[in-house]
Amino acid sequence: MNTEIKIKVPFYDLDPMNIVWHGNYVKYMEEVRCDFFDKLNYNYTDMYNDGVMYPIAKMEMKFIKSANFGEELIVKCFLKEIEPAIVIKYEIYSGSEKIFKASTMQIGVNVKTGETLYEAPEKLRRAVYG
Repeated sequence: MNTEIKIKVPFYDLDPMNIVWHGNYVKYMEEVRCDFFDKLNYNYTDMYNDGVMYPIAKMEMKFIKSANFGEELIVKCFLKEIEPAIVIKYEIYSGSEKIFKASTMQIGVNVKTGETLYEAPEKLRRAVYG
């Protein structure tokens, strides 16, 4: 399963070198991840209301080429697994050129107890697998 969004790089995302500040790529990843779960009809609010939250436990990023002001980026995410953790891969393109790739691992946590969960909520499994 995957999705993609388009982002036009705003001026306020630039650093003093006039390229996108590296931390903003994490923001772009969050935007496409939220869009993915919205399209799945089981988003972070739904998860929290079901007593589960999914903090980021691991993140790996590779910056291939810088993005610039006004550039239109295509931000893609690909769901790889949901148990025992949610693993998502990301790619960012400028036109047809891949400029960034990354992955995140999110661990399920019980909202009330803080305990780690090793099985995805039934609603998430149904949303992903049908």
